[in-house]
This record gives sequence, structure tokens and C-alpha cells, in this order.
Amino acid sequence: MTSQAVGEEWWRGALCYQVYPRSFQDSDGDGIGDIPGIIARLDYLNDGTERSLGVDAIWLSPTYPSPMKDFGYDISDYVAVHPDFGTMSDMEQLIAECHTRGIRVLLDFVPNHSSDQHPWFIESRSSRHSPKRDWYYWRSAKADGSPPNNWISIFGGPAWTWDVPTGQYYLHSFLAEQPDLNWRNPEVVAAMHDVLRFWLDRGIDGFRIDVMGMVLKHPELADNPLDPEWRPLLPDYRRVLQLNSRNHPDVIEAVRGIRRVLDEYEGRVAVGEVFGTAEQIAWYYGGEALDGLHLAFNFQLINEVDPPDDFTPWEAETIARIINNAQRATPGGGHLCFALGNHDRSRLISRMDHDGRGRERARAAALLHLGLPNTPFIYYGEEIGMVDVDIPEQLLQDPARFRHGGRDPERTPMQWDASAGRGFSTAEPWLPYGPVTISVAAEQEDEGSLLNLYRRASWMRKREAPLREGRLRDLTTLDGVLSFARHTRGSGTILVVVNTASQPRSLPLAGPAEVILATHTALEGAARDVLQLPALAAAWIALPDKVE
Repeated sequence: MTSQAVGEEWWRGALCYQVYPRSFQDSDGDGIGDIPGIIARLDYLNDGTERSLGVDAIWLSPTYPSPMKDFGYDISDYVAVHPDFGTMSDMEQLIAECHTRGIRVLLDFVPNHSSDQHPWFIESRSSRHSPKRDWYYWRSAKADGSPPNNWISIFGGPAWTWDVPTGQYYLHSFLAEQPDLNWRNPEVVAAMHDVLRFWLDRGIDGFRIDVMGMVLKHPELADNPLDPEWRPLLPDYRRVLQLNSRNHPDVIEAVRGIRRVLDEYEGRVAVGEVFGTAEQIAWYYGGEALDGLHLAFNFQLINEVDPPDDFTPWEAETIARIINNAQRATPGGGHLCFALGNHDRSRLISRMDHDGRGRERARAAALLHLGLPNTPFIYYGEEIGMVDVDIPEQLLQDPARFRHGGRDPERTPMQWDASAGRGFSTAEPWLPYGPVTISVAAEQEDEGSLLNLYRRASWMRKREAPLREGRLRDLTTLDGVLSFARHTRGSGTILVVVNTASQPRSLPLAGPAEVILATHTALEGAARDVLQLPALAAAWIALPDKVE
């Protein structure tokens, strides 16, 4: 039995959309997206009609005050809004406007670290005797002057920086400007819980929680073992296995504490950014009690292996293994949550375009993603087929690019039309635009466009009980074709089929059926005996409900 009534679990059937605020819509002509810009585009996301995307919730990447060393993931004030994005009044208006349209709002919660410009860290750094000294991880050097342990920052280099005035190292799992908060200090926990309540009191519907699995480390900060498979082409942080700095058993208590705060409010949700095997991801749900995260991101359709060596291939057998592993590992009553992209990963089409057919795969991926029993998160622009942009060196912005692969190519402005400013801004944008041929306007009236495929899938998912709440069964692969059924008693069965092969395939049907949605509209309609699937095609097929 969960601590939140099933009737309140709106997120189980929701379609969620990640808005990267800097890149969604600029309202004031400074080249940077902002909150009023998001408000101006809400009807695109959901205006209550099937001409909109049918989004049920948006997740905003950080909008807090920040020095922007990691573009908002270095927070200097957890309970305010960065002037680049607007004001607290703008945020309150956004929440109200979203709720009017039936859209929930999730904020990005960054509990693992703050900015080094946050007043907490400034105070902590002021003296070894500061009352906030233990709010962060301060340790003395080893006898030889080296850092306290061998941990490596995710952005490369030691995870420790020497502070000359106080003569100790401080821990930062990411940039030196992002010191780690000490969640073993009850005062830190209480302060961060109060941050959650501040936003929940203002109507926020939940949080996407950044790097949840790193919040509590090994209590003695023990060395991480060396990775015997590391090689020079891999990222620096792969030199060690993150056994003592991530997914430590104690983390679940921090998760449960956050969950208890959310349970003080009706219908709120926590979705966590977690990494690891299917079993490690599932662990964050809290076991049979389901008293952990409501949703735990599974990124294995982007990178099956963690840490990533390469992107997951678009192959039926691989996809089926990922789905099967997730289904088996997740506790009963737990709900899956897949993503095909985000602000840290190459865009879907770009990573699947080795033969120039990435856009075809993206169409099939949309029907796979929205056809699975999960809460899907769409990354802004994914629905129109935005691609990674090749950005000249002098225009790159990501501060982490010097030690970690730059993430600017997947963060470029949303493309609303083919004008010089792409409908995003009247000024020079903070990052260059992508190909002029990709835009909402170019796809708006084309019934066969990727955008309209997403729209149709979204609204059909709301109407069809099997797609909204049906259990998954009969997951199979054959000759490059993946298929599974979604079934609900009394509402029938919908078969999801995806041809990952670069050649056509024949799909036998056990009698009459109806293709209700397909990547190729010519497939839609009555079908019988055999369905001829074009290369890289996908379809949703309604089957007669013979067996209850």
C-alpha cells in the first residue's frame, strides 16, 4: 500500500515535457529564454484540444539565482528566481496559467550541492569554527598534502579543492564551484526540506531531483576502487568505480525523508535522476512499501551501460532487454519512467543518424516511448526532430566542456518558425540555431509530420485505457521486430510493434485488427492476417478483445 492514494497518482498516466528555460522562448529580447516566454507558449503544450501536444506536466530545468557556472545547477538561492528568467511573480503566474490548462509544474531540485556563492557555503568557508562548517564536507589533507581520498569529479580532476584561508579541502562531485552539501547533518536536511515546502506552498506539483544517488556518500568517505576497464579515451571520472560516492545504501533514507515532505501535500510527485543497473534504479522506489521516489528515471534507452561507453543501439533485442530488466526489477505497484533525451545527452535523431535515417527511427521511438507502461518525459524540441547543432568554438557556452564533453549542441533554442530568430528571440540567441528546415511552423499543418505524430499519440494515449493503464504482456522480438501488448480488462488490447530493421518485415496477425496509429499513415485502418511493416516503422494495433 503506498502512502499516496491511487486516485491521486495523476503522474501514472501523465505525459511530461522538459523545458530548458534558457532555450524555450525569449520574451524580452535579450537572447535568453525566460518564464514569461514559457507562459506565452503554454497553448502549444496543452490548450485542451488535439491541435496541442497534450502535455500533462512540465519540468523546468533550474530557474534559481546562480552564477551559471553549470547553467543553474550551481544554486546560490534555493527560494528565488534568477533575474534572467523573471521574477517570483512571473513564476507564480506560470504556475497559475499551467493549472488553468491542466498542466502540472515540476521544479528541478538540486540537493547534492550548492553554488560556492550560496550564503551557506560562504559562511562555511569563513572559518573552521563556523556554525555551518559541517554543512559541507571539509577534510584535512593526507600527510603528503594530497586530497582526502581518490574520488574524481564527474567533470574530471580531483573531487577536492584546497581552500587556502582555512587550510582544508572541500568536496565537490562536479565543478569546484559546486561544493557538496553534507546530508548527514540534520540541519542541512531540515533546511533542504524547508526549500521543498517553500515551493510546495506556492503550488508546485513536484520535483525532478538532480543526482539523487549522490546525496549520501560512504560515511568515512572511503576510497573508490580503481576501474580495471578504464582506458584513456574514457572520461576521467571512469578511472574509479563510484561505489562509495554514489548509490550508497544510506541514500534511501534521504529519499524517504523527501518523500515524507511531499506526502504532507496532496498529489505531489518526486522523480529522481538516478543511475545504475535496473535493480539499482528500482531500489529508489523504496521496496514493497513504495515509500521512496514516486518515479525513478531509467535512461537506458539513451545509454544502456552506466557509466556510458556509447549510446544504446536501435535494436529490438537490446530494447526488449532494457524493458524486461526494468519490469522485473521494479517493485509491484512501482511505475516506470523512461526518457529518450535530456539536457545532458545528445539529441535522439543525432545519435541514431549513422545512416541518415535518424528521423525515421525517431518516429518509431515516439510510438515506443508513449506506448510503454511508463510516465514518458519528452525533451523540448524532441517532438519536432531537433538535432545536435555544430557550434563554433567561440560560441560555446558550457563551462564544463573543458573537462567534460560539452552539452551545448543539445541545448540550442527551440525553433518555432523559419524566421531569422526562429520565433525564439528578436536578439542574438545565447546559442546558435539549428537547421532552418526544422520548426513547429514547418510541421504544424503537415498531418504526417513528427510533431503531429506526437500529438496524435499523446491524445490517443489519454483516450485509450490500455495505453493509459494497461499492463504489459507478451514482449517478444523476431527478426528485428519488437512487439508487446497493453491490456485492460473490459477495454481491450493494443499491440505496439516496432520494426528496428532497415528492411521491411511482415507481421502475422491472428485475425482482423485495426491499425489506430502508425509512423506511416498508409498503414492505418483495417488489417487482416499479415501487416507489412516498412523499414523502421512502428504501429499501434487494436486487437479484438477475445480473452479477458
